[in-house]
Amino acid sequence: MAAFSRLVRFSNPAGQIFYGEVPGVDFVTQESLQGRKVAVYKGETPFEDDFALTGHQEEIAEVLAPLPYVPIFECVGVNYLKHVQEAGGEPPKYPVIFKKPAGQSTSEFLSWSKKGRTIIRLSHKPNHADAMFTAADALAGPFEDIPIHPECQSQMDYEAELCVVIGKDCKNVTAEEALNYVLGYTAGNDVSARYWQWRERSGGQHGSAKGFDKFAPIGPVIVSPNAIGDPHDLWLKTIVNGTEVRQQSRTDDLIFKLPEIIKHLSRGTTLRKGTVIMSGTPSGVAAFMKPPGFLQDGDVVTVEIEKIGRIENKLVFEKASL
Repeated sequence: MAAFSRLVRFSNPAGQIFYGEVPGVDFVTQESLQGRKVAVYKGETPFEDDFALTGHQEEIAEVLAPLPYVPIFECVGVNYLKHVQEAGGEPPKYPVIFKKPAGQSTSEFLSWSKKGRTIIRLSHKPNHADAMFTAADALAGPFEDIPIHPECQSQMDYEAELCVVIGKDCKNVTAEEALNYVLGYTAGNDVSARYWQWRERSGGQHGSAKGFDKFAPIGPVIVSPNAIGDPHDLWLKTIVNGTEVRQQSRTDDLIFKLPEIIKHLSRGTTLRKGTVIMSGTPSGVAAFMKPPGFLQDGDVVTVEIEKIGRIENKLVFEKASL
């Protein structure tokens, strides 16, 4: 896997897309990146053998999602002890798994020009070697607005999550070897439409309430395992509208630790490189506040994780179509 510390994916002022290395910053924000020049990598993704620094620098004009395409989001529910307690439940015996859609095969593909890897829209399916699927559906950038469908607007919620990026295909791994397959870590928000999550509408299945377009913003960087150290010793928090701290916890409250989660997910199943695992959210979600503190149109949700940084996304309520 690629050698890096803090990996940012961005476009320069000309609209060309690069991966760059962010040096000297332990907590990455939009302000610390915007307008900065960083050393860039060759290679289209960090999963390629030729992914390496070039010695060339580019200016960051816009910070993008740290991955152009995610095979799938594997998500773990009720995995912080205090979150289980606030919900009035008992700790699960096995990881509670649901999924978010991440990318799809369509007639529109992404191709990368060799000069700066500019995105080009194609009207036909090119050769597999020259293309990838569109990064559609739940994946969103760290500072993108999140569109909210009219049928979701009554009970919108946030969930701060430490996210694991799988760096190599793996299957049937042991807990002892699981972290060897991790490319790095990033911050995420498991955006949730609670109206569609309650049992009378979902049958107890979480995925439909959490799989709407752009309901999985991640970023702003992917941080290497070496730079993170112990992923079970990080603080994370959620802030609404810049001042109201809603969630605040440490990752040592995780019920199922990351090696156990990866082992569980890989049983009889290939985890593809680029898969993102959302490992769970701590207590403090809007649904269990008294009274509930559901999000409103224009609210800005900030998720911060120690040694990674901050993502910040505004909810934009869509109008009902006529």
